[in-house]
Amino acid sequence: MADLSIDFCGIQSPNPFWLASAPPTDKAYNVVRAFEAGWGGVVWKTLGEDPPAVNVSSRYSAHYGKNREVIGFNNIELITDRSLEINLREITAVKKAWPDRAMIVSLMLPCEEAPWAAILPLVEATGADGIELNFGCPHGMPERGMGAAVGQVPEYVQMVTAWCKKHTRLPVIVKLTPNITDVRAPARAALAGGADAVSLINTVNSITHLDLERMVAYPIVGGASTHGGYCGSAVKPIALNMVAEIARDPATRNLPISGIGGIGNWRDAAEFIALGAGCVQVCTAAMLHGFRIVDEMKDGLSRWMDTQGYANIAAFSRKAVPNTTDWKYLDMNYQVIADIDQDKCIKCGKCFVACEDTSHQAISQLVAENGARRYEVIRSECVGCNLCEITCPVEACITMVPQPSTQPYMNWTQDPRNPRAENLAGSCAVAGVVAVSVTAAAATDGSAALAEVPA
Repeated sequence: MADLSIDFCGIQSPNPFWLASAPPTDKAYNVVRAFEAGWGGVVWKTLGEDPPAVNVSSRYSAHYGKNREVIGFNNIELITDRSLEINLREITAVKKAWPDRAMIVSLMLPCEEAPWAAILPLVEATGADGIELNFGCPHGMPERGMGAAVGQVPEYVQMVTAWCKKHTRLPVIVKLTPNITDVRAPARAALAGGADAVSLINTVNSITHLDLERMVAYPIVGGASTHGGYCGSAVKPIALNMVAEIARDPATRNLPISGIGGIGNWRDAAEFIALGAGCVQVCTAAMLHGFRIVDEMKDGLSRWMDTQGYANIAAFSRKAVPNTTDWKYLDMNYQVIADIDQDKCIKCGKCFVACEDTSHQAISQLVAENGARRYEVIRSECVGCNLCEITCPVEACITMVPQPSTQPYMNWTQDPRNPRAENLAGSCAVAGVVAVSVTAAAATDGSAALAEVPA
């Protein structure tokens, strides 16, 4: 059986599944229940200065799919509303009772060195394994100069991180905001400040929906509302991209990453790990389904690793990073064409409608005399966009089939259809390279393997 234990920036954990800093980690009762259920670690809900924050009622809203499935979750809750003394006492007791589990303490304080210097020794005395700097909260706290107000300014990220490294011996994990143009900038700043790791993403600014009779957004507080932090499965694609951006950035590619954002099952976790995460943090899925979901996560990940021959988490961590590149380096000569399995087709016509109305008119609808319908791909018109495969309700009924090609690899910087191709090639030549291609194999340091053609 695969070994799920990890060493994340010096922090030991029996498995890579941690609960994120949020309501599920607000107090000892919850955290003990989580550890009893099998979670490998927790990030204790963010602590701040006394007096503690004051929260409003109500606090949550959701974006629903069919049958009230929660696709996205919005919250306007602030950091802990319990005193610092109570939190520190409970952290000490829980860590003493569960020494094999990772205990990370999330912190958010004003952008002044003195408060950080004062609280860090207190946290260290609890026996906690590390701290996480909450630079991502998008609501309430930024209005006070904290949370995302810090995370959106790389200079502040570097400054506060450096303060923490100065005043504690614990590993420092910097939690990044997704509400920023380029997540690589604060990641580089965190590294420059001495961060041992980064965690991402925090929640996304959002309003989920409105009460159209009262003309107010949810959650409703009195007769008003505000934007909140969006999480859940809907933010997973955003999170995966940002994790990958940091993992493949030459400046931060060796920086440990704790992946967060829409993780609800073992496959989600595996995807984050493959794109650069050393551990993953879960919140929304636990809030919706309870702590026992970790059983399926651990079992599913272990079984999958066994089928793939991965002995431990490190064996596949960052394995997908070399295959993630900029658009301009994709192979312009690669071609796929849709193929419809007539034995699996239920004749619903969704592929035809989608392609006919909104895409490339590459599927024909053939109607027999008896009214029976058949759908066939017009190969000469198919551009391989995948829309038909996505809209098809039957798994594996429509597949995208790679086509044989006699043409060599050619990216956009080399493509004669690119009006700037010559200039781009010239720019590469200045650096001694006229073409760059991404290979499928990873370089020895885990970064993208770039095949350079000498000028």
